[in-house]
Formats: sequence, C-alpha cells, structure tokens
Amino acid sequence: MVATTADATHTKAQLKHGALNLFETLGQSIANIAPTLTPALNITVVAGLAGVGSWISYLIATIGCIFVGASISTLAKRHPEAGSYFVYIGRNFGPVAGAMGGWAMVLAYTTTAVAVILGFPLFLNNFLAAFGITLTFAWQLVFTFAFLGLVTYAAYRDIQLSSRLGLVLECISVGIIIVITAIVVGRHGTVVDPAQLSFSKIPTGGVMSAMAFAVFSFVGFESAATLAKESNNPQRNIPISIVGSAAIAGTFFTIMAYLMVMGMGDNTAAIAGSSSPFKDMTDKAGLPWAASIVYFAAMISAFACALACTNASSRMLYSMGRYQFLHGSMGLVHKIHKTPHFAVLASAAIILVVVLALLPEGFLNGFGLSGTIATYGFVVVYFGVCLSAPVDMYRSGVLKAQHVFYGIAGAALMGFVIYSSVFPYPAAPFNMLPPAFAIYMVIGLVWFAVLKVKSPQVLVSIASDMEG
Repeated sequence: MVATTADATHTKAQLKHGALNLFETLGQSIANIAPTLTPALNITVVAGLAGVGSWISYLIATIGCIFVGASISTLAKRHPEAGSYFVYIGRNFGPVAGAMGGWAMVLAYTTTAVAVILGFPLFLNNFLAAFGITLTFAWQLVFTFAFLGLVTYAAYRDIQLSSRLGLVLECISVGIIIVITAIVVGRHGTVVDPAQLSFSKIPTGGVMSAMAFAVFSFVGFESAATLAKESNNPQRNIPISIVGSAAIAGTFFTIMAYLMVMGMGDNTAAIAGSSSPFKDMTDKAGLPWAASIVYFAAMISAFACALACTNASSRMLYSMGRYQFLHGSMGLVHKIHKTPHFAVLASAAIILVVVLALLPEGFLNGFGLSGTIATYGFVVVYFGVCLSAPVDMYRSGVLKAQHVFYGIAGAALMGFVIYSSVFPYPAAPFNMLPPAFAIYMVIGLVWFAVLKVKSPQVLVSIASDMEG
C-alpha cells in the first residue's frame, strides 16, 4: 500500500463510520432523485413524445433502472467505498478508467445541484405569486445564494443530519403531491382511462423515444453508494437503498404520469407545452389554491436534492483525494463533524461558479442546460458500471447468470439513452452540451494520463483500500 499525506496526517479524523441506518441511507438516494420535480416539470418532455403512453415509458424506465441498480448492488457489496463508481470501474478496467468514472460523476452531481439551485427561484417566485408578491431579479439572486449557503452548511455539519433532513423533506413534498392528486382523481370520479389502457392507441415509437427522457428522472438513485463508509451495514443498506429508491420512485413516476394525463383529459399536448403541468392539472380540476402548495413542495424537493448532490459529490472528491488523483486536501475529514469538509466546500465552490456562469442564460434555460449535461455524466457511468459488475463477479469466482443478465440489460438501456441524447442532434443552446461534455472528459483524461507518467505509484494504489 502506498501511503499518502492524507492518510499519514489524519488517521484519527475519518468519516463517521456506521452513522447511517437503512432509512437514512435510503434518504440519500430518494432525495437525490427528487421525485417531486418530475410531475412539477420533467414530465412535459415525456408527455410530448409518448402521449397517452407516458406511463408505459416510465414503467419501462423503472425496470431498466432496477437492472442498473442490481448491477451497482453487486459491486457495492464487494466494494463498500465512498468513491463507489470511481472504485467499481477502476478495479475492473484500470485506474484511469476508474478515475474517468469518478470525474464524470463529480460533474454529474455538481451540475444536478446547479440545476435545482437555479430552479429554486422559479419555484419561489411562483409560490409567492399566489400571494401577489413578485421578486425582482436582485432578490431572486439573494435567495438563490442563501439557498446554496444553507445546503453547504447542512452538508458540512453532519451527514446524519443531512440524510435525515433530505428524506423527511422529500417525504413531505411527495406527500403533498399525492394528496392533491388524490383530490383531483376524486373529482374525476374514476381511475379507469380507456385511452391510456387501450394498447392499440399507444404510440410505440413515441414510448421508446420518451424512455430516454424518462430515465433522466431517475438520475441520482445510485448516490447512496457514495455513503458506504458511513452506513452501519453497507453490504445490506446500500443495495436495498439503490434498488429500493429506483423501485419506489419509478412506481411514483408511473402512477403520476397516468393520473396527470387522465387529469388533463388525455390532452398530452397541453402537458407538453406547459412550464407548470401540475398547476395546469389542478386548475382544470377547479383547485387553483393547490398551485402554491405544489410550488412549496417543489422548493422542499429542490433543497433535499441539492443537499444530496453535495453530499455525493463531496464523497467522490474525498475518495479521489485519498487516492491522490486530486489534491490531498480533498481527502481530509473534519475532526468534529466527521465530514470531508474541504471536499464539501470545493463542491459548493464549483456549484457557485457554474451557477454564476449560467445566470446570463436565465434561470429556466440554466436549469435545462445544467440538468442535461448532468445526465450525460450519469448515464456514461451507469453504462460503465453495468459492464464492470459481471467482470467483477467473474474475477472473484462468484459469477452467476443473473449478474450477466442484469449487466447486459442495464448496459443496453444506458446505451440507448446515450444514443438518444445525441441523435437527432439537439438544437441550440443544447447543441453545445455534447462537445462541452467531451472537452470536460478529455481534460480529465489528459490529467490522469500525466499523473500516470509522473506518479505511477498513485495509480497502483487503487488496488488497495486507502479511504480510511
């Protein structure tokens, strides 16, 4: 084993091992998915493509993400590390490949946080509009930066606090959505919608095209793996949290897609053209008062998601710092709070810089741009992990048929999502995202290639657990 400065200097300051129980670990993934944001905004793209088959797109995406989650779970049981995907890929396809996986996930988590932080002032403005209050751009900025400050403090202070907070906030926001939807369905008088249940009317091509966008709603379900060092039983808690969060969120998405299309009288064009589809559904049901509650729920969900993303990205930076792929300070742990405090602050700084860079695009466009490039990072790593899982099982001598099946099924779905993200090529301003992501990955590749030449012992160290 190669010693590092972080290891030598901070042997007493380690992550809070065993601090998180199953529900707190599950809270990380649920909060990172931010289920409330799908009926509040994300469903518009799926409805525009799949029409009355939107619920089927989400159902297929749910099954696919469970396959991906199963592959992740097999690796999480064998490698309960904070670096998770960085370690999973690196120990099977080499340290540079692992470093690139970690590099992609840092981008994915930080830009997801950017997306929800830029979405926060939109939700806040719509919430206050119900009371006749309109915020100026300056005040929107003040609240946006205060929002980021609160997220950073919670992530810096205590992983147990932030995981519990994320789960509680997300449960509250999802509960609000469920109650209001139940009221809408009650006014509708039935849950049977012939148009959505008649498979002859389902646009098969649209369902398949929309599936790629449906998968976007799930990104973050894997983030519980980054808390493996802090879970009290990672071999059990991490797999249950990953697969469980995908199943729970997917069931919610599928049912909500069905009920929202029904609530709009099967008018999917109205959903596709709306910036606030859930509000439109409640207005149609004669519940204008519900709009402010929905936006309040969206704000809660945004905070939970931003906090979960900051926790996850800081653990990725922490692990890469421990292995000396990044500056050693990233691998340091606060002596009192037992959090990777420098990594948390670095994540917050990256998020702040990207938020400032996207402000000229406006909050709504910034939300779309940052969310899209985040998805590129997620699906590339998902693809790599699905390939890694059966290889890892084979090398350990425990490969079974289900490992191969999960890996192939998950990789096939992620390959389709990657293909659908660039074909047909997106229009401006989203056309700049594929090359921007490629440039980001090339920068990482060059850095790690230089590191391999100058410090080969650092790359060799990935074969040992150095996270502490």
